[in-house]
Amino acid sequence: MTLSNISDKPIGVIGAGNFGSVIANILALNRKVILYARNEADVKKILETHQHRGYQLHSNIEPTHDLAYIASQCDVLFPMVPSAHFRSMMKQLSPYLHPYHILIHGTKGFDITLPEGKTIEDVETLTRQQVKTMSEVIREESVVVRVGCLAGPNLAKELAQRQPGATVVASHFNEVCQLGKKLLRNDRFQVYENNDIVGVEIAGVLKNIIAIASGALSGLGYGENAKGLLISRGAVEMVYLGRALGGDLKAFLGVAGIGDLVTTCNSPMSRNFTVGYRLAKGEKLTDILADMHEVAEGVNTVRIAKKCADHYKVRALITDRLYKVLFEGMTVQEALEFLMRYPLNVDIDFL
Repeated sequence: MTLSNISDKPIGVIGAGNFGSVIANILALNRKVILYARNEADVKKILETHQHRGYQLHSNIEPTHDLAYIASQCDVLFPMVPSAHFRSMMKQLSPYLHPYHILIHGTKGFDITLPEGKTIEDVETLTRQQVKTMSEVIREESVVVRVGCLAGPNLAKELAQRQPGATVVASHFNEVCQLGKKLLRNDRFQVYENNDIVGVEIAGVLKNIIAIASGALSGLGYGENAKGLLISRGAVEMVYLGRALGGDLKAFLGVAGIGDLVTTCNSPMSRNFTVGYRLAKGEKLTDILADMHEVAEGVNTVRIAKKCADHYKVRALITDRLYKVLFEGMTVQEALEFLMRYPLNVDIDFL
């Protein structure tokens, strides 16, 4: 399959959450799109109103509840499913996939494999063998070879308003990067490429931790100096942990790393930022999560990253304190006081 003859078939988007709906709309500017929704009621509503989650959907979008159908009609699929459901979705989709399919996912989370009967609370540490990125899940669960990911500062609401934005398409395969650019790029949406897919995926996941911390700072009423300090120290922490997990430094310094980090740490539209903000205002984590319509990936990421940092003996102070806030009852104020007191003499020591 070449870039020129790929235009005959529609493009598939799996997952009709905010980001999936918006990516479907961007793709639909150029192509016919089939959008898979897990909930049949959503498909019915989209067919009747051509609206979903407050977004007007492009007339080029056809909704479906049938994974076999979307796989048979589309050679290129964009899975946009939360990490907690990603592997089970791939198991369902896999029987209908062939080596000619191309999958470019947009999920910023980790998948973890635990010993039989164990939960994440039962294990002290996690190794890279137990923690997988979504591209690794795709390859483990299907015959698909050409895999890519979307990462970067992609706040769904802004993209839906056609505000200027950018994304990175990362893949080991140059043709996947070129295809992503061809399908997604428009006058308001820039697309960059990167061959370090694992580094880009890890950067996109880890930045959600710092976004929760940033929301907490805002919730405490602190200003821009504090946020600047957090973002710069957070970027250093992402590099340390990311390299331990197999990412390349460059991925963390680009659009998918620093670009996404700065955006998410400054935006009340970010779900992760919102979690931190509400925690700092004194709400309980269980209440916040029960109240949210979509998954804040960062909460689970804190749990996983903390256990990876412990295994690889990486100093990850922000992650460690957030873990204590989220799961061990430490207050946001106590965590901040610890971080401000901790003696760090060197600013940057990874270059």
